[in-house]
Parts: sequence; structure tokens; C-alpha cells
Amino acid sequence: MKLKLPKIKKSKEAKFIVSLDIGTEFVKALIGEVREKTNEDTGKTEQFVEIIGAGKKRQRLTDMANGAVTDIAGVVDNCDAALRKAEEQAGVVAKDAVLGIAGELVKGGTTSVSYRRSKPEVRIDMAELQDIISRIQKQALNNVRKQLRWETGSDDMDVKLVNAAVVDVKIDGYRVTNPIGFQGKDVTIQVFNAFAPMVHLGALQTVASDLDLNCINIAAEPFAVAKSVGADDSTEFSAIFIDIGGGTSDIAVVNNGGVQGTQMFAIGGRSFTKRIATNLDVSFDEAEQIKLKYSAGDLDEKRKKAVKEALAGDIDVWLSGVELALAEFDQLDHLPPKILLCGGGSALPEIKKALTKEDWHKNSAFARKPSIDFVSPMEVNRVKDSTGKLNSPQDITPMGLANLGLDIIGSQGLGENILQRLSRTLSV
Repeated sequence: MKLKLPKIKKSKEAKFIVSLDIGTEFVKALIGEVREKTNEDTGKTEQFVEIIGAGKKRQRLTDMANGAVTDIAGVVDNCDAALRKAEEQAGVVAKDAVLGIAGELVKGGTTSVSYRRSKPEVRIDMAELQDIISRIQKQALNNVRKQLRWETGSDDMDVKLVNAAVVDVKIDGYRVTNPIGFQGKDVTIQVFNAFAPMVHLGALQTVASDLDLNCINIAAEPFAVAKSVGADDSTEFSAIFIDIGGGTSDIAVVNNGGVQGTQMFAIGGRSFTKRIATNLDVSFDEAEQIKLKYSAGDLDEKRKKAVKEALAGDIDVWLSGVELALAEFDQLDHLPPKILLCGGGSALPEIKKALTKEDWHKNSAFARKPSIDFVSPMEVNRVKDSTGKLNSPQDITPMGLANLGLDIIGSQGLGENILQRLSRTLSV
């Protein structure tokens, strides 16, 4: 929700975060300063990121494919251009960076393990918690490897954990936010893990190195979006996030405050642009401008009708991709009845229209027809924009990455929750 800023004070030693969203269509770079405020209700000191610089650079068609880097040198040049714009506005050069990763082969899901403690009278400590979570992650890694072998036909694909979060902990059926110090016999823990192929991670690490950045985290982009919106530490918030980028559509499902899983498929804004270019017999660049004008309602009726007809088939295919992705969340009794859209591709009117069709949701596990809305930059937790440039759904992902960066470099000494600290260190 929108962040109020009473009693703001400058940190004695300024800390800065670089957020780098390397998308298929654009590179978006943000520079944020970690600042502090006093919560008037609790009296506690809280931190947030104030965005003081923003830059953007369009990618060439050959630089990225379906969310993955295909030309490292080209991407480095684009990132450098975006960063220079952000640095010029911010007046500082920052080094600690969070990078986003996307693509069909980035896999995220929640694994649940239940176990019975042999000594229920003994209090749970950090060592016990870490041990069970390590076992959960090994199980999740094996599952992801099997899935990727089936999808790619390759037995040699190396994958690595990029994000982890403790979703839910129950002791003898009682839900707790922090199990440390509790006694009990039956413990159930749910952990969300996101994995990505090393070839993609390695490319992003090379990009960061060539830009002379200290890469403090590489985050699955749908995870970053899902973790950045909704009341902090809320166990009630549930929603489906759909981030439509240039090369992929990324879906994250949040249930009762926890990220249940992520899915991605290779249909995004660039697919729609290519369809317009083919049907209207224009260049890709001209088709992109036509698409943007169509989204803004600035086309004449004749051209508007032609674009609508061109997009009809691809929108149906896109909606089928959403249905298939949501079918993967069969561990939930019902899907959340709220869909939140973000990403540049979400501006196409056909996207919201497709999701508001009366009958499409009946093919998925919705208890009732879901509401459809857009995520506003003002709703991103712990991130405030001072540049005036972050005003559309396409800015949510880089802001979400900045929010994750705060957990890594800005939380020391502020009484961080043990589960938050453990989740943060799991992906290192």
C-alpha cells in the first residue's frame, strides 16, 4: 500500500540498492537509497527504499529470447545505458545490485513436509529448523530436475536455488509465525523454492560482473512481484499475480500470505507485436508503435479494428497458457479469487477482457469468478518513488526487486524475524 513518510531521518551511513530488471523488451534500472522512518502506531524503526534514479533502455530483438539472455555483450551495453540514466538522476553510483531472472525454465513451487518429533517436550531451535528445511530443499531440487529432464529431454541440465521463503509452519495443528522456542509433537513446514538453470544464472552473473556490480541476489521475477505487494506479514492476503513482459507471462500464486508457486510461459508483448506486424504488413518497430497507440486508445476505428482482429487468436492462446499454468496449483482446494496484472503487456485491453469472460474461470479451480485489477506502483511495499517516473504496471517488477534487496542489505539490526532471516540466507 502507499507508504506514508512521517519522521524520516537520513541513515548515518547511506546504503544504496541497484534494481536491474533485464526484460526481453526493455532493461529497467533503479537506484534506491535505504532510509528509515518511525512507525507512529508501534514506535518501531522501519526501513524502506526511496527510488532516487530510474533509467530504461530498449533491447534489440537478438539480445533476449523468452526472458533469457542470448547476447551477453548486447545486454551489457543496454544495462550500462539504463544504469547511466539512473545514476545521472540519482547523483550517485551504487554497486549492490538485485537482478531479476525469468523464462520458462525458471521453476518455483511449495514443498510441504510433516514430521513427528521424538522429544516433543524439547523446544525447537534453529539447528532443527535448518535441518528440516534443508531436507525439504533437497526434495524440491530432485523434483525440479525430473521436471526439467522431461521438458527439455536433457539429463545434464544443472540448476540452482535462487529464492526460498518459509510459507507456513504448524505445530500440533496450531499455526505459528516463528517456531523457535515452541514445544510440540507434530510439525508441518511449507517452503517455497525457486530454481533456475545455471546457464541462465551464469549469463546474468557475467552481466553483473561486466557492469562492475556486486550481485547480492538474483531473484525469480514473479517471486519478487508476489513478495512486494500485499500487507506485510499478512496471513490473510491471497491473489494471483500475472506479469506480462516482453517475452514471457509470469504467474505467481499467493495463498494466505505465502507464495505457493510460480509458473511462466513464452507468450508476451513481443508475440503480440509480431502478430500485428504480420497481419498489417508493417515492420516490427512500426507494429510496436501501433500496439502502444492501440493500448492507449489513440488509433482510428479502421486501424483499431484491424489490430483487434490480428490479436484475437493470440489472446485465446495466451488465455489457454494461463489456464494450463493455474492447473499446476492442484495442491490448493481453490485458487484465490483475485487476479492482479502488471507488466507492459498488461496494457493491451484484450488481456483484461479475456480474463473477465464469463466462463473461462470454470476450467480452473476457482470457487467463484475472480476479480481483475492492475497493480499500482504505490502498492509496492517498502518502496517509495521520488523520481516521478514510476507510474505504470510495467514498473512493478523492478520495484519488487528493490523490495527484495532491502531484506538483504537493509535489515541488520532492526529485529528481523527469524524466519525472514532464515529465508534470506537459504538462497545465498
